[in-house]
Amino acid sequence: MSNNMKLYSEIEKYEIININDGEKYSMVSNNDIIIDDAGTMKILILNNNSSGISFFNKNEFSEVPWEYIKKIGTKTIIIDVDESLLKKSHL
Repeated sequence: MSNNMKLYSEIEKYEIININDGEKYSMVSNNDIIIDDAGTMKILILNNNSSGISFFNKNEFSEVPWEYIKKIGTKTIIIDVDESLLKKSHL
């Protein structure tokens, strides 16, 4: 395996940080990634429910297109995007 490849099992505990506003999101394992048929990562789905598991409230999600992912480090994933540019979804 090449040096710049990472397994999901390695990055699932990485924290996600937005350097645009300093917002710290939960770990990758509490969020989701959309991958196309070719195996290319397209969108990072961030769970915006800060209270954890909720049975009565709708969960809000933000879609972060892959071009806003700036760096996957040794313990963090760095994104750089203004919150107003993100598409919001509810479940």
